[in-house]
Amino acid sequence: MAKQQAHQRIKRLKKLINHHRYLYHVLDRQEISDAALDSLKKELFDLEQKFPELVTPDSPTQRIGGKPLKEFKKVRHSKPMLSFNDAFSEEDIKDWIERISKLLTKKEKGLLTRPSHHSAKGGTGRGGFYCELKFDGLAIELVYKNEILQIGSTRGNGMVGEDVTQSLRTIEAIPLKIRKKEEVLKDLIKAKIRSEIIERINKFDFKKPFIVRGEIFIPKKEFENVNKKREKKGLSIYANPRNLAAGSVRQLNPKITASRRLDSFIYELITDFGQETHKEKHKILKALGFKINSYSRRCRNLKEIFGFREYCQKIRKNLPYEIDGIVVIINSNKIFEKLSAVGKAPRGAIAFKFPLKQSETVVEDIKVQVGRSGALTPVAYLKPIKVAGVTISRATLHNEDEIKRLGVKIGDTVIVGRAGDVIPDIVKVLPELRTGKEKEFKMPKYCPICGTKIVKLSGEVVYRCPNPNCFARQCRYLDHFISKGAFDIEGLGPKIINQLIENGLVSGPADLFELKKGDIISLERFAEKSAENLINSIQAKKKITLARFIYALGLKNVGEETARDLVECFGSLDKIRSVDLKALEKVKDIGPVVAKSIYNWFRQKRNIKLLEKLKKDGIIIKKPAYAKASAGKQKLKGLTFALTGGLENITREKAKERIREFGGDVSESVSRKTDFVVVGKEPGLKYQKAKKLGVKIINEKEFIKMIK
Repeated sequence: MAKQQAHQRIKRLKKLINHHRYLYHVLDRQEISDAALDSLKKELFDLEQKFPELVTPDSPTQRIGGKPLKEFKKVRHSKPMLSFNDAFSEEDIKDWIERISKLLTKKEKGLLTRPSHHSAKGGTGRGGFYCELKFDGLAIELVYKNEILQIGSTRGNGMVGEDVTQSLRTIEAIPLKIRKKEEVLKDLIKAKIRSEIIERINKFDFKKPFIVRGEIFIPKKEFENVNKKREKKGLSIYANPRNLAAGSVRQLNPKITASRRLDSFIYELITDFGQETHKEKHKILKALGFKINSYSRRCRNLKEIFGFREYCQKIRKNLPYEIDGIVVIINSNKIFEKLSAVGKAPRGAIAFKFPLKQSETVVEDIKVQVGRSGALTPVAYLKPIKVAGVTISRATLHNEDEIKRLGVKIGDTVIVGRAGDVIPDIVKVLPELRTGKEKEFKMPKYCPICGTKIVKLSGEVVYRCPNPNCFARQCRYLDHFISKGAFDIEGLGPKIINQLIENGLVSGPADLFELKKGDIISLERFAEKSAENLINSIQAKKKITLARFIYALGLKNVGEETARDLVECFGSLDKIRSVDLKALEKVKDIGPVVAKSIYNWFRQKRNIKLLEKLKKDGIIIKKPAYAKASAGKQKLKGLTFALTGGLENITREKAKERIREFGGDVSESVSRKTDFVVVGKEPGLKYQKAKKLGVKIINEKEFIKMIK
């Protein structure tokens, strides 16, 4: 066969194979047998072997392409990938609706509680809620450009995930290339979607990036097959499908991912095509060629939501994949966006979980743990039991009030569940099985670690150890200080921290930065090289962003999100330290209690000394990218930069940060208003557009000179 003939044959084969992929995965239809489809793929593979120059990234043969990676690259999401708050009862859902209703107008409330059956055009219905199955898998984001899958990434911390494109390309349910525009438009017209959306999609240039999100999961049968094979080899089995799906995606070798036969559902469209409802998003996604779940439906009221959850619970066992509940979403995108997010969860959606998976066991003891803030938490030590595939030996009892509510005693037989299939929880005590030998638990009067008399502040349910030098508090505090969201010091785990405190080498976080190699060598299991490595690891983390620094300090009620909010609002540590209570209360998602906690922390002598000591030890707080540049560093003021291609000596995020530090602006697109386009390896469309518009193009070396 001549090359030209092969080229035409390859084009037709790809089109036919993609057509049958779409029928099977999206429409749940099959027109030819698996064997016939395999033979088409084999012919395509043979032709591409003969004419390798005709292989393209979107070819079905490239699903298991690519060499094993050395590591995963980081990917910043265009919008945060949020997770949902949980509800377990009908009362929880009612409370959720009551909470969000307080933030809505009378008209918006009516759209929730009395939704129209149909919208003015298209018959989709703008009101009510949209309900989907909650899959037991791994959240992903897909970015398409030039109609082809460019980047696939994990959720990560919500802002930054890992590039797992090579692994995701192996999953048949994920299209490597989107369908042709005329096919998409034809299906949208059939779906009776609004004409405005059809016009927007018709005008949209699919060479530009567009973004979707969904879930990767492993079917139940495949999960069982993998575990059977592992058992035969004498290997440990996977506890649940979620762990296996996540582990399969995060394989540096895509061939391992391909062997796991993962599947996918897409449920979120980030790119704006004029969609007004979540239901419209699903219609658009299906037309574009993505596999969506057929059980999703619009629910007009609470009765329909509760009925849908009950129905899903009944069919759960018969589904080929694991689910742990449903997701309830405000159908109106406008109302959903208005409600925004609190912490890492959107207000306009909630996970309505199924009842806890439960099992019976015995409370062998109740002991108290001391946290970094001094809070005493009673923990039930259980006779080990498997619940939902995971062995549980401990369950938190939260506080004394919870123990009284449950009526739990040492020696009691209890029902244990995993809240949301994750957190061990005592659901119920079975007093009928008592023998009379059970013992009541009483909170200790003195700290079990340091012996200090415990206190209970007015208005709080928690008992606390007030001794800031308590060994347990010091250990927990240092664990927090060096954690990933804080200073992120590798190689410094809880056991080493315990040794450092026991040997009097550290009494607070600042002492870590004063450690010398000779101090570490004296510790158990340390030699000269390992001691040197640990010291280097600590010293390498002396530069830190302000948000991470605030979080590391361990202020009561201040998590990573609140730390970022403080930095975004005030911009510097000095301003956060000096600001008054009223100003703190005005920061988004910070109420009077949290504001008071922050205000008081920065006025305690012990904490002031800690800040001074950290500064003296050489801790450098990097200026946030969105903080204003100082008068002496305004040399890029008024200049706008765009970045394209891979940079070798500086990460893209660092480059953006430096531009902003010097007063410049960063643009994600190129226009006549752009002053410079910084070009790295394999530049994209920005480079072509810059040439076309006559925008000044500079290389990485020239750019680094500008930001020195």
